[in-house]
Amino acid sequence: MHSFKGAARVAVATLLAGFWATAPLGNTAFAQDIVYQPVNPSFGGNPFNSNHLLGIANAQNDFTNPTSSSSSSQADIFARQLQSRLLSALSSQLVNAIFGEDPQESGTISFGGQTVNFIRSLSEVTITIINDDTGEETVIVVPTFIDVN
Repeated sequence: MHSFKGAARVAVATLLAGFWATAPLGNTAFAQDIVYQPVNPSFGGNPFNSNHLLGIANAQNDFTNPTSSSSSSQADIFARQLQSRLLSALSSQLVNAIFGEDPQESGTISFGGQTVNFIRSLSEVTITIINDDTGEETVIVVPTFIDVN
């Protein structure tokens, strides 16, 4: 057993001697390059910072838009709600005309400066919404599923 302790001492001494022989002399410091990483995703930063940065910016924003009419009167609120309900009723009538119990092949509905045309084919329904003032058109194509049974 005595020889094992002596061998262990020699191994440790050899290891320490090897360490001290390879260690740098003097006061040498090791460093790596410093790389700038932006925080803002607009400038190449982490895209998960977007919501956090937007929340901070909105919390610090004291600007109020003088042309904003955020304080609506009761009449304005009522008019918007009435318009929304009328448009909802008209859209329900349109859906019923296209997909209801007695579906129509085509039709036209005009309201509020807009004209809605629809044409039904075997595979789809094409709905065209035309702004009467500007002539701008929006086309919506809805696929129909035919039950073969």
